[in-house]
Amino acid sequence: MNVIPSVNLNDFVSGDAESKQRFIDEIGKAYEEIGFVALSGHFLDTALVDKLYAEVKNFFNLPVDIKRKYEIPGIGGQRGYVSFGKESAKGKKEGDLKEFWHFGQYVENNPALEKEYPANVVVKELPEFNKVGKEAYRMLEKTAKYVLRALALHLGLEETYFDNFIHNGNSILRPIHYPPITQEPKDAVRAAAHGDINLITLLMGAQGKGLQVQNHKGEWIDAIAQPDELMINVGDMLSRHTNNKLKSTIHRVVNPPRELWGTSRYSIPFFMHPISDMKLDVLDKCIDDNKPKQFEDITAGEFLHERLVELGLVKK
Repeated sequence: MNVIPSVNLNDFVSGDAESKQRFIDEIGKAYEEIGFVALSGHFLDTALVDKLYAEVKNFFNLPVDIKRKYEIPGIGGQRGYVSFGKESAKGKKEGDLKEFWHFGQYVENNPALEKEYPANVVVKELPEFNKVGKEAYRMLEKTAKYVLRALALHLGLEETYFDNFIHNGNSILRPIHYPPITQEPKDAVRAAAHGDINLITLLMGAQGKGLQVQNHKGEWIDAIAQPDELMINVGDMLSRHTNNKLKSTIHRVVNPPRELWGTSRYSIPFFMHPISDMKLDVLDKCIDDNKPKQFEDITAGEFLHERLVELGLVKK
């Protein structure tokens, strides 16, 4: 597959059984073959997207010493600011050419999870920043819930199989700033080749060239969404849970051509995580004589910790 398929979530929520099944079939096929889709019909409206980008740019335009006030030690970068070059891809020594922010879950009626998750960090200089971030977080979480419902049906599970695992889940909204490149990078790129940790990722800001996906022939193809689309891909947790039936595809953000080095790039992924005690054990429905179980049993929390250590965000 050399093109990222496009699907429309309105087909799934329309109430029309034929349209709903078409969406399930299309997204299931795409995730088995390439691991990515471009999705329209989501719950983010244009006004909210514009407000979010404006607030994100306002934050990254703050002086470095102010931004670093919001870099919280001891939490593995799970909330607040992570400064330029701190994160590297698994197996890479060079830090990625980016800085980013993390909004986390707004827990409802669960004191134990409120204690487990770090608190969200409030930017005092920008009174609208956290409000707009929370609103976008909720709309992306709602979109992700319906995508996972479609995938549950594709896998032969109950439609609401994932609902209780993702309610109050450890999901992250990550506005990223890739600053202008001022000198020849040695071995660093804006985001080195990697697979995502989580269940699924919903990406805003894939409208221009930069994001590339590795297809199953090993070829890198551009992943470019239309202005009204989110790019949504399978993460390692879901791939593991489905015995790699649904593919977590390696992807990267490459440096722009030299003539565009002076420009910033912004993207905003939403990483849909379940609650930490969700078992990622391979589903029985995804095991047969031709495809034996490939992964050991593990919880989402254990898997996340392993990967944060590999990324250099948490010390062993």
